[in-house]
Amino acid sequence: MSTTTHPQDLGLFQTIQERHSVRKYETGVKIPDHELNEILEAAAQAPSSWNLQHWKFLIIDDKEKKEQLLPIAYNQQQVVESSAVIAVLGDLKANENAEEVYQGAVDNGFMSEDVKNTLVGQINGAYKGDTPFPRDEAVLNASLASMQLMLAAKAKGYDTCPMGGFQRDRFVEEFNVPERYVPVMLLTIGKAAKPAHQSDRFPLEKVTVRNSF
Repeated sequence: MSTTTHPQDLGLFQTIQERHSVRKYETGVKIPDHELNEILEAAAQAPSSWNLQHWKFLIIDDKEKKEQLLPIAYNQQQVVESSAVIAVLGDLKANENAEEVYQGAVDNGFMSEDVKNTLVGQINGAYKGDTPFPRDEAVLNASLASMQLMLAAKAKGYDTCPMGGFQRDRFVEEFNVPERYVPVMLLTIGKAAKPAHQSDRFPLEKVTVRNSF
């Protein structure tokens, strides 16, 4: 089966218009590693709070592992029919990335050591205490990467579907997810077996407010 990529001049707005959640995939389609890596690299270019990059991508493309995931995802067949499932995880301890992130800025002359130390201290302070802040940040920023992953996949000619319907605790246990990470969503990726059902969107005036309610 062909894995020909989409034309490279496909515009962003056209990509957004063409992206739909696909639940029926051609079985047996293998995404070449270099293409999957390009998609994940594009996802990892997403913005994040303090540039802490609060995401980890667990790639599930082994047939037995997808079969193991199937009941965890309430037997949604797209899990086994798609080329791969990307489990997007949010980092609850993303503050621990700060030293590495900002040391690079210091080494490249973009930031002084004093500024780096101040920023790292502020970030660690924000993560202190028993508050919802780390989880909120993990989910927020991993979701930004997820959307970017779906658009990158579409630009490469692949289809995706974000899935929130799965047993998170069971997923963590069976896939040995470290306590540091929280499952945000599953993303199936592959070639659509039939055109996706297009869903309506509210008109712009229903979803926008200018300046204040």
